[in-house]
Amino acid sequence: MPVNQRELPDEVQLVVVGAGFSGVGAAIRLKQQGIEDFCVLEKADDLGGTWRDNSYPGAACDIPSQLYSFSFALNPDWSRSFSPQEEIWQYLWRCVDRFSVGDHLYFGQEVLEASWDETAARWRIQTKKGELLAKVLVWATGLLSEPVVPDLPGLDGFSGPIFHSAAWDHGVDLTGKTVAVVGTGASAIQIVPELQKSVGRLFVFQRSAPWVVPRRDRAVPLAERRLFRFAPPLQRLARGWMYWTREMLVPAFMHPASRWRQRGMAMARQHLERQVPDPDLRAALTPTYQLGCKRVLISDEYYPALCADNVELVTEAVARLGEHSVTDAKGVERPVDAVVLATGFNASAPSFSRRIVGREGRRLSEVWADNGMEAYLGCTVAGFPNMFFVVGPNTGLGHNSMIFIIESQLNYLLDFLRYADSHGIETAEVRRKVESRYNREIQSRLAGSVWNTGGCASWYLDRRGHNTTLWPGSSYTFRRRTRRFRPADYVLQTTRKAPVAV
Repeated sequence: MPVNQRELPDEVQLVVVGAGFSGVGAAIRLKQQGIEDFCVLEKADDLGGTWRDNSYPGAACDIPSQLYSFSFALNPDWSRSFSPQEEIWQYLWRCVDRFSVGDHLYFGQEVLEASWDETAARWRIQTKKGELLAKVLVWATGLLSEPVVPDLPGLDGFSGPIFHSAAWDHGVDLTGKTVAVVGTGASAIQIVPELQKSVGRLFVFQRSAPWVVPRRDRAVPLAERRLFRFAPPLQRLARGWMYWTREMLVPAFMHPASRWRQRGMAMARQHLERQVPDPDLRAALTPTYQLGCKRVLISDEYYPALCADNVELVTEAVARLGEHSVTDAKGVERPVDAVVLATGFNASAPSFSRRIVGREGRRLSEVWADNGMEAYLGCTVAGFPNMFFVVGPNTGLGHNSMIFIIESQLNYLLDFLRYADSHGIETAEVRRKVESRYNREIQSRLAGSVWNTGGCASWYLDRRGHNTTLWPGSSYTFRRRTRRFRPADYVLQTTRKAPVAV
């Protein structure tokens, strides 16, 4: 795909940081509203975000394909019920071309710092290739963009290939090699079955056993794709049915005695029993916490791969790496040729917070140092005027498509822009009391959820034990909360000295 190497403009109305689903969606919706004075800054040389970076073997969506597209750009041509990585990446490029937003994308523009200029009432954005000013800053990098590389003793001394699942080295041929996969999360259960087919020996290091339910993936017949292409209302009907079916899963996460959770656990246990005949291996793969406490995984191939003769499940943590080996916590050393780190992402303490500077020179990382990540509606933070997140704190879902959340937050942003334009608003900053009250409500609702009480340690929780990543309820309730920009929740100024009375 072509790379936009044009020079940055000196000033625009709005800057979007990140060109994944959130950034591309923002560009399209802005253009649909007649807004052309904006640019999308992407640090890489291509768009795609998660679906550009995660190109490991077997990479695919774990949300049904029909839900994993913009509502304004349905795709009738998904080849499978759970879309593979490359198709999703190609879909994003088609959206860029279809809605003619390519001229707004600037690649190779990593944002080094975005700081609020009080005098100019503008965001001053420094990239590796230049600087520009913007009235509004939209941070759309998401919370799953910073891979976690564990600080393992001997990591630098390992002589073979070692890479994170989100930075797969396609130049390394693992055929016939002895490989260690560290981690058993959402990426690992897709990687392991693919590696098992080609490597000589595979060691899978499991910290805790995940809950795995059937995936039931299938190829989408050509007749079905043609039907959706020529009868879009039928595709919307199928999408709506899938959406509301998944919304019914919310009680399983929110209520300790939920029958849905018990049924889900029974289904997962049956899945394990059917696919793993060895009682010792089955015991090692049986979770010790409530379903939903960690991300529920879907796979029909993971358990059979672990049962293969060339695979060994290791339930001890990695203690250290040697030049040609991995040693576990019991001191067992296993020779390996390569190591794959399927160790997830830094979701609760993202490094980008150190690069955003608000009023009085305060960095977002300082603001979040005490209570963890907080934002009003996952969008705005007190002390950071005219800044909006897309997929910000407490917007993640455990049951449905994040595209729905992305579109909800974009609706909120657009409603603000309409209000600001019609009322001559120069700056908008969420009231600190409004933000604090909202986050107390969120944490109160999360207190009894399985994510907080399910008996596990997960990436949903920060170091204080606060759940700063997930939304506590249905995605539909989030859509309702973000449908309209409420001026009363904000300090609004037409000039820096004249707040708007609301």
